[in-house]
Amino acid sequence: MRPLRIGVLGAARIAPLALISPAKATGVAQVTAVAARDAARAGAYAVEHAIPIALDSYEALIAHPEVDAIYNALPPSRHADLTIAALAAGKPVLCEKPFAMDAAEAKRMTAAAAASGLVLMEAFHYRYHPLFARVLEICASGEIGEVRRMAAVFTASIPDTGAELRYDPALGGGALMDLGTYCLHWARTVAGAEPFGVQAQSVFGASGIDISTHAILTFPRGVLAELTCDMAAPVRASLEITGLEGVLKVINPLAPQMGHMLEVTREGAESRRETVTRDPTYDFQLRAFVSAVRGGPPPLTGGADAVAQMAAIDAIKAAAALGGRTTLN
Repeated sequence: MRPLRIGVLGAARIAPLALISPAKATGVAQVTAVAARDAARAGAYAVEHAIPIALDSYEALIAHPEVDAIYNALPPSRHADLTIAALAAGKPVLCEKPFAMDAAEAKRMTAAAAASGLVLMEAFHYRYHPLFARVLEICASGEIGEVRRMAAVFTASIPDTGAELRYDPALGGGALMDLGTYCLHWARTVAGAEPFGVQAQSVFGASGIDISTHAILTFPRGVLAELTCDMAAPVRASLEITGLEGVLKVINPLAPQMGHMLEVTREGAESRRETVTRDPTYDFQLRAFVSAVRGGPPPLTGGADAVAQMAAIDAIKAAAALGGRTTLN
């Protein structure tokens, strides 16, 4: 079976890591085209990454006969319209996170996927790696007892250079949308449910985006999750899950290929540490997408999950606004 031919919307920094390298490594897909609004940029990107076709129109890429599926690597502000257009053109879509600007857009996108019968998958790459499967296995085993609390942290130093897209609210920027979306997804996945209570507070930059957000979510069965995301702090990605009988600490659930650790601690016993494969998360994600497109299992991060994720982000934003705004000038 020939590789799935994928076209990339946007000459994006994430695409080499998230798609181009995994396509070469796995052999299940081939990146055949890239589109950017600037023809010179598209051409240079294509040459750099050995992509056969360079286009200066997103619509032309979606319609191109040598493209079987679409990777939407553009900012969130262009996820809904172009994803819906791709689905209407008969092309399955792997859409970067965050899925949309809000839950209303997410619903329109998933409705389009349902109407077309095509795969629409949010690119939460960590979810397809054996590390998080092991996290869920430990939680389900009862080794740490019934889960009661979670603390999810993702921080990174992302300076405002004047050209940094994550500082533009019109494009869907901000710490919550870029970093916190992972913290939220970790918590929702472990809880296996949706939050029904939200408290949040954000620190806002001059452009109006949140530089940092701290939230506390209440899930069914009395489970609390504390989320921390910050674009002005040292790099850190961690998840701590506390049960009635022990604690599971996960160092780097985001990109375990760059190093990770699972540590289980039970009262009265020595801690146990584990690691799993360091194969890239993106390889697993691409295999899952291609498999789903070809009739295999539906993606773990499909439509219903994406809508619920955006609804929770909307709720955190609303809670932060009600909780008072702290602004940095």
